[in-house]
Amino acid sequence: MKSFPSVVVEVSRGNETIKHVESRHLVDIIVADASGNIVKSYGDVDRMVFPRSSIKALQALPLVESGAADAYGFEDKHLAMACASHNGEAFHASQADIMLKKAGLNHTCLECGAQLPERIVDREALLKSGNPATALHNNCSGKHAGFLAFSKHQNIDFKNYVGFEHKVQKIIAGTLEDVTGAKHSDDNFGIDGCSIPTFEIPMAKLAISYAKFGVGEDAGKERSKAMLRLRDACMAYPEMVGGTGRVDTELMSVMNGRVFSKMGAEAVYTLAIPELGIGAALKCHDGTVRAVEVACIALIESLLEASAKGLSQDEASTLKRLKNPILKNWTKKVVGDIKMAHALS
Repeated sequence: MKSFPSVVVEVSRGNETIKHVESRHLVDIIVADASGNIVKSYGDVDRMVFPRSSIKALQALPLVESGAADAYGFEDKHLAMACASHNGEAFHASQADIMLKKAGLNHTCLECGAQLPERIVDREALLKSGNPATALHNNCSGKHAGFLAFSKHQNIDFKNYVGFEHKVQKIIAGTLEDVTGAKHSDDNFGIDGCSIPTFEIPMAKLAISYAKFGVGEDAGKERSKAMLRLRDACMAYPEMVGGTGRVDTELMSVMNGRVFSKMGAEAVYTLAIPELGIGAALKCHDGTVRAVEVACIALIESLLEASAKGLSQDEASTLKRLKNPILKNWTKKVVGDIKMAHALS
């Protein structure tokens, strides 16, 4: 295993002639393969993390494995929604509603809480429509619609399905424990933003689990198939996973099946690169999402530049733009940028 210090992401501010570093963010990274080997690490290889939304694709496995997704006629775009942390745009809310209706349910069954859309333009549109924000606009509504569909298909009472002791959450925790090899119990759990349990696990195990997810490497044939189906659904419908202007969406749109990526709150990030058979987990020390996004893009660029296939012109230019975002103020003036302090080794 190659080991390096935590990577540094810098936020600079200045003018056309000179910029000054305003903030520095440390990011830990672990890259692993599906056999459980750590390929390389940056920073604390033993770091524990709450994966938050970065683990949604694994939480969606029971929905597919159980047959619930097929029983209710879920399309790939709905499976992508089950893995999403979306903007709450109109089409996101609409598809979450469709998922629920396919299962004979409605938005009042959701227990993730009402949330305003992420983008101002979508909030304004909702306000003009005269309709309130509902749980359908919650960034986790697709995941919760998947939980409810699974519960209905399994004839499990879905009341309080977000609770730690609920059978649905016990099944999901058991699935996560199987895939990650890390315990998911009452002494390492917290409450996520959407009210379901979230479990603190070793970051290395998170990286290994996404290496497995990327290539469908699991002991059970059905689970392996479910992994690949969810992976491909997210890659085919990246707009469902995030939405307009989101890094996950832009990245998977341009990489055309080469990269799966998923952000999580408090700047946790997971990715899989199937052609290389590797997965990765990243965590910014101070929870700054924009910093971990830059580190994630830089990592993908470094790994694929050195691959046999290399990068196409479109891929290279998009990655270059995403790893060095320009900062603008409210009048659209350029005021700074974000970039890696050094190239990855």
